[in-house]
Amino acid sequence: MLRHLSIRDFVIVARLDLEFDAGFTVFSGETGAGKSILIDALALALGERADASVVRAGCQRADITAEFTPHDRVAQWLDVHAFDADDSVMLRRVIDANGRSRAFINGTSATLSQLRELGEMLVDVHGQHAHQLLMRPDAQRELFDTHAGLAAEAAVVARGWRAWRDALQKIEAAQVHERELQLEREKLAWQLAELDKLAPQPGEWDEVNAEHGRLTHSASLIRGVQGALLAISESDDALLRQLGGVISKVRQLASIDPTLNDVLAALDPAEIQLREAGYSLSHYAQRLELDPERLAQVEARLDALHTAARKFRLPPDTLHDEHMARREQLAALDAAADLSALENAAERAKQTYLADARALSEARAQAAGALGAAVTAAMQELSMAGGSFDVTLVPLAEGGPHGLEQIEFRVAGHPGVPPRPLAKVASGGELARISLALAVIASAASLTPTLIFDEVDTGIGGGVAEVVGRLLHQLGRDRQVLCVTHLPQVAARGDHHFQVAKGLDAAGGTVSTVTPLDRASRVEEVARMLGGLEITATTRKHAKEMLAA
Repeated sequence: MLRHLSIRDFVIVARLDLEFDAGFTVFSGETGAGKSILIDALALALGERADASVVRAGCQRADITAEFTPHDRVAQWLDVHAFDADDSVMLRRVIDANGRSRAFINGTSATLSQLRELGEMLVDVHGQHAHQLLMRPDAQRELFDTHAGLAAEAAVVARGWRAWRDALQKIEAAQVHERELQLEREKLAWQLAELDKLAPQPGEWDEVNAEHGRLTHSASLIRGVQGALLAISESDDALLRQLGGVISKVRQLASIDPTLNDVLAALDPAEIQLREAGYSLSHYAQRLELDPERLAQVEARLDALHTAARKFRLPPDTLHDEHMARREQLAALDAAADLSALENAAERAKQTYLADARALSEARAQAAGALGAAVTAAMQELSMAGGSFDVTLVPLAEGGPHGLEQIEFRVAGHPGVPPRPLAKVASGGELARISLALAVIASAASLTPTLIFDEVDTGIGGGVAEVVGRLLHQLGRDRQVLCVTHLPQVAARGDHHFQVAKGLDAAGGTVSTVTPLDRASRVEEVARMLGGLEITATTRKHAKEMLAA
């Protein structure tokens, strides 16, 4: 449940800290005092979109923090998404004067989508315009699927519909561009045949160039190596002979003066290295040969690679990679041009969609009666005695993204009258009552621990208002209920009561304040809600009676 709400510099709220308890909590106040601003602030902490207009005039940023007691689903979500899981959940939202927004979960930076996803597990908000939304078919469908626990199944059907549509679009695209695809395929097939014939290998360009360099300069390489070998070991004045003479001479001298042993130690490795260099050159010389035939082969290969590179306007060292790429492109074009394969894929997508949509239809049919009966029962308490509410599944000529039928709410205001579409027969007051009944019933079936009703009692009064207060109070026995209301009958049913007022700060700016009310203060507030500008002893007495009921 919601434990604490902190608001800083939000619209006309300068600084506000509220503590909440379980049960039914009401917010009341004069029109324009800012009652719904509290709900708007909480909505931002739950991931709603915002802009710079929410920042209080003259301030740098708005800062809202909501603290909740977590339940098991929330703890699991925090663990999966690598957020710290403590004995409380802190959702924070900061919006600066430039409209930039930051979100945090338990002190760790988060995305708005994460904030919304987590917020939906913590709070369920029923807004003051819910009865207007009931006029829209999509709102009726979403409300029904949510109440019936079919939101996930409906999402599967929507994905299946998109997959089927995408498959059909691929067929249409293939048919429209069939000639273009054929020309492109012929071009690619010719290029691939040429490259298949050439068969360029990975790294071949560098290897062939290196071999060509060696073969082209074989004669000069042979002469150079032979000259080096002659200088090292094969002539009368070869370096090895000269170095051997030097070493022999120094060895004799070292026998006389041992300090020359260091010189001798430096000369010995030099002889070894020179001898090894001679061996290496000798082995290299054995591999060298003049091979005009091989040179001609290598030059022919280089010419073939050059020709292909010019033909395809490619760097020669990319021929192998381009060969592989064209093979993949041709395979993709073949697949795109294969109408039978595309048609088979579309048929599979269609059958998957239909199977999921039929299962959803069956589940909806089973749930429709239960919701209709529950709302009908609630209508009897809300001064619509004898009225009835039906959820009708209207079959569609063709399936759609939301299934095989349209969800239509129908209502009969009086006994013996056949139900007709809600949008055609319900008055504003009836819509408000039906909307409230749906909200209460949906909330009773919800697993969300905190329910918020933002002036959902608009358009009702009198005895109906007393019933509304009782229904909301009953909901508050099992979970936390917060309600912004203008009705004294609803306010009197609250377990906790906050008064929202508007005033001026020291600088003359408008500010909204929220005050928790004790018993005496509640009497005054309920009396104000009952009466007009002047509170009389009679209205106070009536307020006390309502609070005592």
